[in-house]
Amino acid sequence: MKFTLRYLLSLTAVAALPLMAQDLHTAYFDDTFLYQHELNPASGNDQNYVAVPIVGNLNIKMMGNFGYNDVVRKNPLYPNESDKKMTTFLNPYLTDPLDGFSTGDNRLAGQAKLTILSAGFKAWGGYNTVGVNLRANVNGKFPYELLQFATEMGNEHYEIGSIRTDAIGFCELAFGHSRNVNEKLRLGAKLKVLLGLGNASIKMDDVVADLNDADKWTLQAKAESHFSVKGFEYESGTKEYDARPGEYSYVRDMNVHNGGLDGLGLAADLGFTYKINDQFSLSGALLDLGFISWNNDYYAKNTIGTFVFDGFHDVSMKKYDDDNLEVQTDRYVDQVADFAHLTDQGDQGGRTTGIGATLNLGGSYTLPSYKALSFGLLATQRINGKYSWTEGRLSANLAPAAWINAAASLSVNSFAASAGWLVNLHAKKLNFFFGMDQILSKCSKELIPLNSNASVSMGLNVVW
Repeated sequence: MKFTLRYLLSLTAVAALPLMAQDLHTAYFDDTFLYQHELNPASGNDQNYVAVPIVGNLNIKMMGNFGYNDVVRKNPLYPNESDKKMTTFLNPYLTDPLDGFSTGDNRLAGQAKLTILSAGFKAWGGYNTVGVNLRANVNGKFPYELLQFATEMGNEHYEIGSIRTDAIGFCELAFGHSRNVNEKLRLGAKLKVLLGLGNASIKMDDVVADLNDADKWTLQAKAESHFSVKGFEYESGTKEYDARPGEYSYVRDMNVHNGGLDGLGLAADLGFTYKINDQFSLSGALLDLGFISWNNDYYAKNTIGTFVFDGFHDVSMKKYDDDNLEVQTDRYVDQVADFAHLTDQGDQGGRTTGIGATLNLGGSYTLPSYKALSFGLLATQRINGKYSWTEGRLSANLAPAAWINAAASLSVNSFAASAGWLVNLHAKKLNFFFGMDQILSKCSKELIPLNSNASVSMGLNVVW
């Protein structure tokens, strides 16, 4: 079985990464939203509920400063000289191959969460929650100079810099409790047991490319990868040295023969809410402060320092029987594996990684003349080293009737500006919500949003 995280190697087809998600930030100030405790463990309306398995809290979200339509383009040679309608930005006949990409770092980032089971109930002097969630964090970051090298190759020297990709998947067992300290202050905390399912980290530093003849490049780079996945292995090939006789081994692919638990960890959420008066309130939370200790560390690094690379090529220009996105991505993976030029160093016996924390700070104001309408400002800081990002979101929240709440929001983050919305229906026995932090744009035939900033959230729960 091909290892899904191998897509992280394909920096030139990074828009093919799976959709990524996090909890619905537009719902942060909606006191009838059952999963407020996921955004702040001190929040919640003390509502007893049980999630409908799998669909109780489903989120799909991705963020980035470029999109699928920047990577996949209309083929300028169709239909006269090619039977392919679409091509990639690597097509040498495009007049503006880098249009849409950032001239700084090009990034994709996100967090995935699928609620398997969840429940909330009043007991022990406060409000309690339990949950089982599947989660994944995915990040990619690479410089504009890499795209220039891949498409132009008009210079004889490129200082590409640093390239980063990272992914982690785990299951969390969460136990939360919140209670009122007094009439104004409420505190909450959540303890999480983390079951590690997989982690991958690939980085290249000080990447430099120099032309050594008409179509060959000499690359220098400090490169390494860490994979902590049960049953993982590097697939190696051999090449001859350019400067002396003999062969050396390098990683040309990656495989996983079986999945399963590969690590164990702990994390905690901490939060508070403070009601200043009937109109103003403040809140804050620090989420996912924790780690996972992995059983394995399959390590590879660049051991030869300098090697020959013949450049990136647009595979979609060739006539293949199977032209789907997965097959094209596999072909790019082969090129990028050659670009990274890693050598298998074996299992190093384990390592410990963080999962990335999130800080939420919020303030809300309720109209004194119409208490069904309130406004909120939420500041979010993702704390994850080189993959950190910041967002500010302004929302309006309306409760026109006892059985319905709605919200609309505007946000600006490290990637783009966007608009969101929420409809939350809470009848006597059922609760249903549907919303977006980023309004979904058009999608490709592979169901990948053309704009990398997109979000869909929904859930169905039984309440009493």
